[in-house]
Amino acid sequence: MRSPLGVRAGLLALALPTAAAVAAEWSFARPEEVGLSSSKLAEMDGAIRAGVFTRITSVLVVRRGRLAFEAYYEGDAGTTRNTRSATKTVTGMLVGVGIAKGFLPGVEAPVLSYFPDRRGRLANPDPRKERITVEDLLTMSSALECDDWNEYSRGNEERMYLLEDWIQFALDLPVRGYAPWVKKPEDSPYGRTFSYCTAGVVTLGGVLESAAHMPVPELAARYLFSPLGIGRAEWSFSSSGQAMTGGGLGLTSRDLARLGRLYLDRGVSNGVRVLPEAWVEASTRPHARIDERTEYGYLWWLRPFGPEGRKHACFYMSGNGGNKVAVLPDLETVVVLTSTNFGAKGMHEQTDRLLDDYVVASALP
Repeated sequence: MRSPLGVRAGLLALALPTAAAVAAEWSFARPEEVGLSSSKLAEMDGAIRAGVFTRITSVLVVRRGRLAFEAYYEGDAGTTRNTRSATKTVTGMLVGVGIAKGFLPGVEAPVLSYFPDRRGRLANPDPRKERITVEDLLTMSSALECDDWNEYSRGNEERMYLLEDWIQFALDLPVRGYAPWVKKPEDSPYGRTFSYCTAGVVTLGGVLESAAHMPVPELAARYLFSPLGIGRAEWSFSSSGQAMTGGGLGLTSRDLARLGRLYLDRGVSNGVRVLPEAWVEASTRPHARIDERTEYGYLWWLRPFGPEGRKHACFYMSGNGGNKVAVLPDLETVVVLTSTNFGAKGMHEQTDRLLDDYVVASALP
């Protein structure tokens, strides 16, 4: 999501019970206690403070369930971070909640069935729109002509922010075509053609609200944030009052680590099952290919990180500025990298380097 928060019509902060936060207190460790090199992490800290890496605001490393490195370069542990499109992964978590609670029958649910009042007034009507599923939006592979990486795309998010009704914007989009150099779904790995689409994830928020009969912030607070001990969540809203599920959610760095740790621990937090293990597994396996080294799950990015010869599988949340919440299962590690490098050239490459050259490299043999 490139625009700071899209069109701001309000900001909602939800405070959750103190008891939940107490239940999720962190256990701390010195790096060597959990198999990390303190000197390598200190080298990273020094490089950030010297300006080798710019506008990094926090770095947290959790290994084997313990917080082993925590540094703030802007604000502190109580500062909420606008991690932009990392919010999309939270929306994917809420879809898992919706299925687990019986609000949604599954990822095969047709999207338009949750907007019966809109069906008869869609621009660019096409029977293929009826076949768009929740899974299509989770994997950025729907039939809609929507591509945030193409400034000419009818569905580019910048055009969405000019309108009041973002869901109508998405549903009104024409069905996409395929230029000769673009692989069609039937010719692509996993049978899907990836096209990065914020409007589709915004529409998932509408699906969740229609299915659960409650606003997204309430759904998140009740079934995801409270069990994790997340005490503050700042949502932004469209002009029509819909929570922005495609980007801009404000959470603290520690709370972002809690979300990563939930997936590292296969959906369990503090002994409580928050998400089905099957959902965690399905979300973090590839469903679409982005490029030669990067694949996509259910709103999770998938690619290895680490120095040459020591790459480790990783699934991660990602947002403008280079923001990342990375989960490395075989290292039992969660890494939070927050940044305000919004829209800057090389923003993602910068945090990729921090992961490759310092954090993953700090894991002792």
